[in-house]
Amino acid sequence: MTKLNVLIVDDEPLALRLLKSKLSKIEGIEVIGECKNGREAIKATLDLSPDLIFLDIQMPGINGLEVVKKLQSDVVPLIIFTTAYEQYALDAFDVHAVDYILKPLDDERIQRAIERAKQRMQASTDLQQKPKILGAINSIVEKEIWGEDEQRIKDINGGPNGNLSKKVVVKDRDEITILKQENIEWIDAAGDYVCLHSEGKTHIKRSTLKELLDDLDDAFFKRIHRSTIVNLNFIERVIPHTKGEFFLELMGNERIKVSRNYRETIKDFLASN
Repeated sequence: MTKLNVLIVDDEPLALRLLKSKLSKIEGIEVIGECKNGREAIKATLDLSPDLIFLDIQMPGINGLEVVKKLQSDVVPLIIFTTAYEQYALDAFDVHAVDYILKPLDDERIQRAIERAKQRMQASTDLQQKPKILGAINSIVEKEIWGEDEQRIKDINGGPNGNLSKKVVVKDRDEITILKQENIEWIDAAGDYVCLHSEGKTHIKRSTLKELLDDLDDAFFKRIHRSTIVNLNFIERVIPHTKGEFFLELMGNERIKVSRNYRETIKDFLASN
C-alpha cells in the first residue's frame, strides 16, 4: 500500500485540528507537519519533502496559490486545495488534475481525494505538478491582451529595437507589469510558464526558461538548477544540503536549491567575492 507523508496548511487552528483528526483515521496517511501560514508551508515543504499537501487557499500574507508559485517545480508535491468559497472556479483545478475540497470538510470527499493522490503517485514518479497548477491558475485569472495592448508592449520596449535586456514585460489579466531586471530575485520555470519573484511578489509569464535567459543580463543571472535562475546580487547565505546540493538563502528569507550539476556556478561566484 502506498503511504503518503502529508503536510496540512490552514490559518485557522480549529480547521487544522479537524483535518488532522480526520486524516488520522485513514490508513496509509502520516501527517508529518502542520502550518498556519504560507511562509511556514514553504519552509516545511523544503525541509520535510511531503508527498501531499492539504493547502488552504485563503490565508493572510502568502495565500495557497502563492505558496505553489514560490516553490521550485521539482519540490512541489501533490496538492489538494481546501477552501470555503466556490468562486475560485475550482472545477478548473479539477480539469488540470489538481484536487480540491470545499469546507466544511467531508470524510468521503477527503477519502476520494486521497485515493486519487495515491493513484497519481503510483502512476508516475515525475508528477510535474507545478505546470498543471499554474495552468489552472492562469485559466482562472488570465485575460489575454490583444490589439492596442500589444502596441503598448512594443512602445514600452522602444519598438522592434527596444532594449529588452533591461526589463521584463509581464501580462497579467488586463494589466501590463514592467519588471526591472535589477529587482528580480530569482526565476522558477514550470512548463510553458516562468515565475518571476520580485520585491515580495510572484509574477507569472508565459515563456520558457531558455527564452527568458536570452533577455537577461548573464553577468548577474545564473542558472543553478534545470528549472531555476538566481540573481547573484540577492544571495545572502549558502547552506549545505545533501549529496553535493545546497540551498541559497536570499534577501527576504527565500530559500532555493542548487543542484549538483550547477554548483560550480556558485563556487565561482563565492571565489570571486
